[in-house]
Amino acid sequence: QVRLVESGGGSVQAGGSLKLSCATSGVTYITMGWFRQAPGKEREAVAGIYTTNGHPYYVDSVLGRFTIPHDSASNILYLRMDSLKLEDTAMYYCAVDRLSKRFGPNLEAWKPADWGQGTQVTVSS
Repeated sequence: QVRLVESGGGSVQAGGSLKLSCATSGVTYITMGWFRQAPGKEREAVAGIYTTNGHPYYVDSVLGRFTIPHDSASNILYLRMDSLKLEDTAMYYCAVDRLSKRFGPNLEAWKPADWGQGTQVTVSS
């Protein structure tokens, strides 16, 4: 049974920072990433990474503001979010695949196999 535990969400003012974590109970995944879903909107990809080479991928809207480090020793995935904007407000989900999956432009091609329960991020003015 896949068990992904996200943490680190919260409320922050615009321009601030947050760091999300996704613990994987020691399971190794090759393709990992973060998605988000704002109220009334579809879930969208935010960032992805291949744990085999550490190469990150970002959607255009977060490029330069978010980073997706992965700690291979502890199998924890992070999402470091800086310069947060009001439009970053959403429920953020950790997503994983045991296999290597293609991300595609803006990570639109990736359909993750498993998901975490989500952690809320609220950015206020």
